[in-house]
Amino acid sequence: MDLEARTLHRVTIRLIPFLMLCYFIAYLDRVNVGFAALQMNKALDLSASAFGFGAGVFFIAYFFFEVPSNLLLERFGARRWIARIMFTWGILAGAMAFIPDLARLTGMSAAHVFFGLRILLGVAEAGFFPGIIFLLTLWFPAAYRGRVVGYFMAAIPLSTVIGGPISGALLSLDGRGGLGGWQWLYLIEALPALLLSVAVLFYLTDKPADATWLSDDERNWLLARQKQEREHREAVRSFSVKEALINPRVLAIALIYFGANATNYGLSFFLPQIIKSFGLSNLQTGFVTALPYVVGLIGMIAWGRRSDRKLERRWHVAIALLIAAGGIAAAAGLDNPVQKMIALSIAGFGIFGCLPVIWTLPAAFLSGAAAAGGIAAINSLGNLAGFFGPFAMGWIKDSSGGFGAGLLCLAGAGLVGVAAVLLLHHDTSLERTHGNPHAQAPGGAGVARP
Repeated sequence: MDLEARTLHRVTIRLIPFLMLCYFIAYLDRVNVGFAALQMNKALDLSASAFGFGAGVFFIAYFFFEVPSNLLLERFGARRWIARIMFTWGILAGAMAFIPDLARLTGMSAAHVFFGLRILLGVAEAGFFPGIIFLLTLWFPAAYRGRVVGYFMAAIPLSTVIGGPISGALLSLDGRGGLGGWQWLYLIEALPALLLSVAVLFYLTDKPADATWLSDDERNWLLARQKQEREHREAVRSFSVKEALINPRVLAIALIYFGANATNYGLSFFLPQIIKSFGLSNLQTGFVTALPYVVGLIGMIAWGRRSDRKLERRWHVAIALLIAAGGIAAAAGLDNPVQKMIALSIAGFGIFGCLPVIWTLPAAFLSGAAAAGGIAAINSLGNLAGFFGPFAMGWIKDSSGGFGAGLLCLAGAGLVGVAAVLLLHHDTSLERTHGNPHAQAPGGAGVARP
């Protein structure tokens, strides 16, 4: 194995499984509210609109604190900042179990306590995802980022493939110890975040220069390669943080990400309720909910690798988003449970297939603090869809009595993302490295030709 392949293989093995585990827990704590709703909505007397608002208001707080959090991560280092994020979100995720007690203690309604905790959870978690994306740009050259981000973001579908059945099973603890099943779900699924917050402090490495677990020749190669790519980008244009935040391409990528996230979160928060309406038990709902995410997991890894191999980004995002929108729109018009799940599984391929490729777009022209700020801006603006999607689904459900019109709304948001990416200018030459015509995959297999 040559020096490049050996270095990237070692970095991949060291970082990606651990970061996937962290994001798995983060995403599970973010979206397990969808499973909790199967019991929680009745216990707290929440309408579909109120649930949709509470599920989505997380992203409003996320929006305001995302950029400051990522800039602080760039300043203080990923290890300490990510540990802080995981500890605070673990505390707040567990506090969701005590909504009735907090309502009695404060004199507030249960709905308002639910809203407040979701807001605080958004504040706590702000900066985690874009911080990891920024961290990956420090460790992996451009020609590897589509597949590497795909490996990391595979934690999203995995959190439902694995977490869905677990969440469904935890609901069966209803009544144990005087707590509802939905309360046990919040408590048990919050514990891993607290444990991992300690592990991050001892395991994570902020930057390649600090990587004592690399040999001298591996560390020097990686530092030289990243320096060469950074100088190549900055020779074309160097951005300040302020310029990155208002850059038209950054704003366009945020719109693309908005469309992708509307399909993702609008479906994720309500999919357990859609499937439960088929007449299934909570445990069966957990297993069936996992199906679109199994397909999405395949799409995320395969589509990201294909994008790296072709070194093509725009059409890979556009085609995947089109598949997502088409699958969701088809599901809206189908009543047969099997046909509906086939359509939603096809949509899952597109929803998750586009996500890692989207994150190759800003990393191609931003670096340093500008990359930290720009990536955070894209994530915070794009994640406003996390409020729009669930709230629109809940409001339309209450108004129409069904999920069909809401699914069409999500499909329309996906098409907005398709239009935005087709209008986006993306210069793939910024992802090329002079004197490096071939790049071997981090795992040592396959060849990417940038």
